[in-house]
Amino acid sequence: MPTAIDGVSLPSRSRLVNIDKSHNLDRLPRLIPRKKAPPQQNPLPVPPTPPLTPPVDPQNLNFHEPTRRILSPRDYELFQASPTYSLILSFVFSLSEAAADKKISSIYQDKVPDAIEHVLSVLSEVEETINRCPPADQGGSRFGNPSFRDFLDAIGFQNLSWHSLLGVPSSSAVAEVATYLQNSFGNRARIDYGSGHELNFIMWLLCLNRLSILPPSTFPGLALLVFPKYIKLMRSIQSAYYLEPAGSHGVWGLDDYHFLPFLFGASQLLHHPYIRPLSIHNELVLEEEGDEYIYLDMVRETMASKSVKGLKWTQPMLDDISGAKNWEKVEQGMRRMFVKEVLGKLPVMQHFLFGSLVPAAEGMSREEEVGVKPEEEEQEGGEVVVEHDGVKHVHRDDVWGDCCGIKIPSTVAAAQEAKKKGEEDSFRRIPFD
Repeated sequence: MPTAIDGVSLPSRSRLVNIDKSHNLDRLPRLIPRKKAPPQQNPLPVPPTPPLTPPVDPQNLNFHEPTRRILSPRDYELFQASPTYSLILSFVFSLSEAAADKKISSIYQDKVPDAIEHVLSVLSEVEETINRCPPADQGGSRFGNPSFRDFLDAIGFQNLSWHSLLGVPSSSAVAEVATYLQNSFGNRARIDYGSGHELNFIMWLLCLNRLSILPPSTFPGLALLVFPKYIKLMRSIQSAYYLEPAGSHGVWGLDDYHFLPFLFGASQLLHHPYIRPLSIHNELVLEEEGDEYIYLDMVRETMASKSVKGLKWTQPMLDDISGAKNWEKVEQGMRRMFVKEVLGKLPVMQHFLFGSLVPAAEGMSREEEVGVKPEEEEQEGGEVVVEHDGVKHVHRDDVWGDCCGIKIPSTVAAAQEAKKKGEEDSFRRIPFD
């Protein structure tokens, strides 16, 4: 009998059974457990460290002043397949490996080699040169200060005595080796600085290694004493002469000027017991550990030089990298980036200098053969005729984008001008941050 609730009649039990039987429950889709997506694999393999070849007998070398030899895409291809390319990778990655799991202060546990002390004394002399060549008053301009050229001239006058102290064997060898040091502080015409100039400093050390002045036993001191001192020296030069960032990408969101400190710094932290990549957002960690670890020091200085608070706004790639699982992932990524974004970029490498210690490959062009003036003779602005996709055009690497845009003022200069106006403690925050 049908029943009723509040006057509403309900179907009988037999009818409910028939309704259930009328629906085919087997047609419902089966529920499949959701599987975790496999981790994405980086298509670029981690570049290995090639073996470092032994130095060549200097008596078998014909020393000469280094010049540019990458003047066409073909030259660049020859360079990438040359022993010199492998030598650069080997030296840079060997320096990085020499810094693995070491604090800066650990180098002082043993006697610092005399060769390292001599290199440090040269950098101290360079720093004193800044005081002898004070920047000219620019009336608030944030672009490069022309007194930087006086500074470079003063460096040139002292090169012979410095390299004699280092033990460079002859005046012709000094002329070759000193060219890399001279070009490691920035470009004279454009008054800018970038990863190419940083690479010149590494090539200066490589030349001293090729002359057996800096053997592999000195590599930990080079990575953890010499290179950090060079970075601090460059901060003084950038602040004094308002060097503009060379290129437009702020070294791809890591830093406005430098790249290699992040490679060496990531190697330092490879197996640290408590500092993680995400720790760069902890100001207490930066303050307490920044003097011992290059990576943290770079983040600390980068944050201090910006008028906007927040790494995700000022250094977005650095912010993204902080999400890495461990420092091994960061170090591997920095290796890839050095190969792809430094050695792999023609706008950077077209300024690379080749001599007898860092030789060009057979068949690479010469400046006089293609009618290109030496870089120091170019007009201010840095215009260089290069070939791209078979078409020659005027290229400028000191502008926004890879070619032809607007020049970039220095954020260091902005901070210095703010200090002059008493605004150094003010931060501009991004809304809704």
